[in-house]
Amino acid sequence: MTDQSPPPFEPLDEDWRTALAVVAHPDDMEYGAAAAVARWTSQGKRVVYVMVTSGEAGIDSMDPQECRTVREQEQIASAALVGVDTVEFLGYPDGTVEYGLPLRRDIARAVRRHRPEIVITTNFRDTYFGSFPNQADHIATGRATLDAARDAGNRWVFRELTAEGHQPWDGVRQVWAAASPQARHAVDTSEHFDRGVASLEAHGAYLAGLGGAMADARGFLDGIGRATGERLGVRYASSFEVVPLRG
Repeated sequence: MTDQSPPPFEPLDEDWRTALAVVAHPDDMEYGAAAAVARWTSQGKRVVYVMVTSGEAGIDSMDPQECRTVREQEQIASAALVGVDTVEFLGYPDGTVEYGLPLRRDIARAVRRHRPEIVITTNFRDTYFGSFPNQADHIATGRATLDAARDAGNRWVFRELTAEGHQPWDGVRQVWAAASPQARHAVDTSEHFDRGVASLEAHGAYLAGLGGAMADARGFLDGIGRATGERLGVRYASSFEVVPLRG
């Protein structure tokens, strides 16, 4: 018989100081990546969050205008629990995010302003592990983020950004996509797992409306974190697909 177990994960390169996380919705970072952020901020690294939407279509029982305010407040509080003090919202409509030039431009603007070495997003592949389909906003945002990380370094792409005073930034070394089925790297989050759980639990209104297994923050994150940690040789870990942009 052949061994069908997945291969071990390789440790992420943590020789960097600044990162920009760009995701579609409030709560996207918290489903697996927030504990990693807590680790990095505890090392003195700076991480900034950019939300493409405000998640205003995420609670069926709440009008989107009311929901927008609630979810933005929950995200800001959630981020603070893992050491992130800057959270920005681009204001795209939740549920109908489209890949395209406006989204690439707005993300490239954020990259130029914050000048990160690492850009983080979530899975932009068509599925999660197995055959569970990914959500359309995640796919559009992740793919736009990958392209915008390169666009930010080219002064002749989105020339209006330079006219606004945002000089090109070609210092992004890698883009990391959390929870990708093509992940080959991971980071030990054992010491920061509880902060990751607290960060997800801070989305109280969203979790109450969501229900089901994903509303059990500790149980859901424990299952994913342990499975990932086993492949890294630690108790808990977060996985990432690494896309190099520079040699």
